Amino acid sequence: MANTRFLSWPNLVGCAVLFAFLGSAPMLVSAQSVDEAVTFTKDIAPIFQQKCEACHRDGSMAPMSLVNFRETRPWARSIKAAVAAREMPPWHLDKTVGIQEFKNDRSLTDDQINTIVRWVDAGAPMGDPVDMPNPMTWPKGETWNFEELFGPPNLIVKSPAYKMAAKAQDVWYKPVVETGLTEARWVRAIEIRPSTPKGRRIMHHALARLQQEEPELEETATDPDDVGPGLFMEWAVGKQGEITRPDSGKLMLPGSKIVWDIHYHAVGEEITDSAELAIYFPPKGYEPKHRQVLHLMHGIEGGSRGLDIPPNTVSVHQGFFPLKKAGRVENFQPHMHLRGKAMSMEALLPTGERRMLSHVNDYQFDWHNNYVYADHVAPLLPKGTLLRITAWHDNTSANRDNPDPSQWVGWGDRTVDEMAHAWVNVTYMSDEDLESEIAQREASRLELTDEQQP
Repeated sequence: MANTRFLSWPNLVGCAVLFAFLGSAPMLVSAQSVDEAVTFTKDIAPIFQQKCEACHRDGSMAPMSLVNFRETRPWARSIKAAVAAREMPPWHLDKTVGIQEFKNDRSLTDDQINTIVRWVDAGAPMGDPVDMPNPMTWPKGETWNFEELFGPPNLIVKSPAYKMAAKAQDVWYKPVVETGLTEARWVRAIEIRPSTPKGRRIMHHALARLQQEEPELEETATDPDDVGPGLFMEWAVGKQGEITRPDSGKLMLPGSKIVWDIHYHAVGEEITDSAELAIYFPPKGYEPKHRQVLHLMHGIEGGSRGLDIPPNTVSVHQGFFPLKKAGRVENFQPHMHLRGKAMSMEALLPTGERRMLSHVNDYQFDWHNNYVYADHVAPLLPKGTLLRITAWHDNTSANRDNPDPSQWVGWGDRTVDEMAHAWVNVTYMSDEDLESEIAQREASRLELTDEQQP
């Protein structure tokens, strides 16, 4: 799955106003008076602090800083173009169907886009320094994303260093590393990153599988993956990490191991790097009620050989994942390669009801967005529900990322090959707990409705 254009960080100018823009340009209708002056200090800086500085600051991943007026002004026209076209922040979800509330929504509102466009059209004025908001406080140096919430990681598992040659074929590095755990521990958050900034150039993605013995599970379950360790975490550019919801977690057992699967890609410079897995435990003695599992849900029927994309065509494939226990779907993260066009996830309930959960209609291989549902809308689904993953691939010349539309394409690890799956966390629960969760959510909805009434 290597892609030189994607992995060369100096070329990530598409990251140019945070992580923030997508789709096709909308008609922009201002919510402000045309007579009201838009300035950087009063109007633009607050938007950039909220949506852009996470990446666009010194020492972070973006190619330029947008923290102050002096740094931002030279990029004004580029910012306008990216914002108006919704190319940044990378948020490629169809906003007309499915669930629309997310914990990590980094997209700009129409009003925010409108404000930025008006500012540039007015000559990108600075404004009164008195209006400048207080600066954001960001971690200095190489810190973990979740340190501010939980403190330093409780456990860091590091893969052995790998030296990637300046010119070489792609490598899938699969070492096995002991976790060192001597007692069972629940996990409330995890994140993965390359060990060094240079490592970001060669590491396309990293999978960390949790390997451990669970005799009781193996004796009672026909498919241990349904409630077992599953894949611990997947990392790719654009993904921060994972935090479990209250009263849920992932279980690590004594003697467990991490089986790494790291995709390295040559970038014209010899680089040695490792992958690091940071694990955050809740206080000792805490035991959540529900266990969460990360699944790879195929958008292909009949296994990987079922992915068949003829030359000069737009192809559609589907796959189904059965819920063998009741559960809550936590997120939707599509994964395809250069010919990926769109992907959806639907729930087909045992009653015959069909629910569209999410549809990414402008898939971009450069960004592996993970759409994490807000607490009050994360789907609660009964046992027997089928999750249908539908994937569209554009193998035509209309796809600007297509390396060769004359080629017949099938499944494979390389970027020039294709894939069609979604990474989806499911928190499993009993039928009784599912009914209780649904009742609590409905009660909260009615309470909010009553508060809103005059």
